[in-house]
Amino acid sequence: CSASSSKQKEVGQEADEIPDGVTDVLCEACDQLGWKVPTKIQIEAIPVALQGRDVIGLAETGSGKTGAFALPILQALLETPQRLFALVLTPTRELAFQISEQFEALGSSIGVQSTVIVGGIDTMSQSLALAKKPHVIIATPGRLVDHLENTKGFNLRALKFLVMDEADRILNMDFETEVDKILKVIPRDRKTFLFSATMTKKVQKLQRAALKNPVKCAVSSKYQTVEKLQQYYIFIPSKFKDSYLVYILNELAGNSFMIFCSTCNNTQRTALLLRNLGFTAIPLHGQMSQNKRLGSLNKFKAKARSILLATDVASRGLDIPHVDVVINFDIPTHSKDYIHRVGRTARAGRSGKSITFVTQYDVELFQRIEHLIGKKLPAFPMQEEEVMMLTERVAEAQRFARMELREQGEKKRSRNDDDDTEEAIGVRNKVAGGKKKKRKA
Repeated sequence: CSASSSKQKEVGQEADEIPDGVTDVLCEACDQLGWKVPTKIQIEAIPVALQGRDVIGLAETGSGKTGAFALPILQALLETPQRLFALVLTPTRELAFQISEQFEALGSSIGVQSTVIVGGIDTMSQSLALAKKPHVIIATPGRLVDHLENTKGFNLRALKFLVMDEADRILNMDFETEVDKILKVIPRDRKTFLFSATMTKKVQKLQRAALKNPVKCAVSSKYQTVEKLQQYYIFIPSKFKDSYLVYILNELAGNSFMIFCSTCNNTQRTALLLRNLGFTAIPLHGQMSQNKRLGSLNKFKAKARSILLATDVASRGLDIPHVDVVINFDIPTHSKDYIHRVGRTARAGRSGKSITFVTQYDVELFQRIEHLIGKKLPAFPMQEEEVMMLTERVAEAQRFARMELREQGEKKRSRNDDDDTEEAIGVRNKVAGGKKKKRKA
């Protein structure tokens, strides 16, 4: 649980000076999690939140926003214990689970119960969890609305706190209708925290609708990436993209990588390609079942796999302490997504690298990114001839990857299930003479 890994001891130290400092029991919880020093957004937002004000928190990704809203909520819960006390809305399922871990870790000593309500999981078991009336619900908007409309006896009429985390992404994913429905059925007399890495027109509109006289805590007014992040680009012909990827993975061997692709299909294809070449790569995308998605994430977190290939489902908020290198295999269409993607490395004071692939079709998008972050990126040093030596092996791996993708597609259609590369049938083994495929746990 280190989504804000350098956290909140300062609140404890200031507890004597500020009348409403964070209580000792929560300071101890912070201590046990190794949160010694607060981040900028926590210094700004926590005192304001403890005074009972609505908060708009704007901070770069990886800056410890979760702690900035979790601690004030837990403190208020201690003062007035109540079921169905707080609701946290997040754009992705993985982020919901991560925030839940934080609440559980911080609130374990005071018996806080939280429930995650997201899609891809059986609604019946969720209804039972809601019937137990947890203190905190962490949810994606779509599934929560589903329960509000269809689960008997479940309502949020007593809610005291609403948090919208990564608010810009919630709205970009077209959850506006769902958010409106939720705002209509929760009390007006509540505290609202709106956290976002970027302030968009939609977020400003939401702010006017949902917040009362809020205090703005902006840690950085312009879009920026963390200081300890070394950012590079490589300019390449698009038909040799795969070969360049393999070259970079070899050059930087020993690091752990997050590779961002633009589509689920390309994520799956590239994962198969890399596995055919002997890399321990694992995919994470929206067409995988929720169990598989969490499985992929946990294998990567546990360092059982060194390469995670993902769509933008993983670009927000996910805190994996050991990501050394982020590769933008497909350049993001929205420049702001670049900031979120590269924010998966160099988190909480650590250093990291990012490399963006720029083909002849991406020049304009890349210039927009440079304009947004206000700096010219250097080219990553490479030996072209070494890349060209890889093309033959890569072409063969591409062929096997295409065959496996086709085979997975047929298998999925026949049993209506989704699969990841961990259990791919392994065309290459059949081709190589039907050697037994070693199943990886």
